[in-house]
Amino acid sequence: MKKVLAIAVLLIAGCREEVAQSTPNPVAMTDEALGHYCQMVIAEHDGPKAQIHLEGMPQPIFFAQVRDGVAYLLEPEKTAPIRAFYVSNMSQAVSWAIPGPENWIAADTAFFVVGGDAKGGMGNPEIVPFGSDADAQRFAEIHGGAIQRLHDIPAEAVLGAVDRDANEGS
Repeated sequence: MKKVLAIAVLLIAGCREEVAQSTPNPVAMTDEALGHYCQMVIAEHDGPKAQIHLEGMPQPIFFAQVRDGVAYLLEPEKTAPIRAFYVSNMSQAVSWAIPGPENWIAADTAFFVVGGDAKGGMGNPEIVPFGSDADAQRFAEIHGGAIQRLHDIPAEAVLGAVDRDANEGS
């Protein structure tokens, strides 16, 4: 009986380890990483980035703006199930221009500033992720916007056309 119990414990532990390993870790952003939508080198664009890991793909797809990564989540016709979604942790960023190649956090743990005046790498309004609520609050005090968690970000904040005339020069 003890032997059967020991085997069962090992099997359960093995399953738990397998589940834990099934979520891929974030990948460091390189100078060659291309944006999924724009196919441009994302390191050449300021602001936070996003990466999404898809089932069956060895490398993540990158986004020049977090806004675009969130929009991808809402697309009805994804190419594969999403295994992980990471965003730049702007709490650890060197600056807006240098969000950092390795300071990724799981998107579902981030605090996002939504609706402020920050513009992302492609010039569109950005959804800015932080690892702490306090950092997000400080950013929102300067740039406007509301603090939201990933599941609370409204679709209209990431989908649809951007009125560039309304966003420029004001």
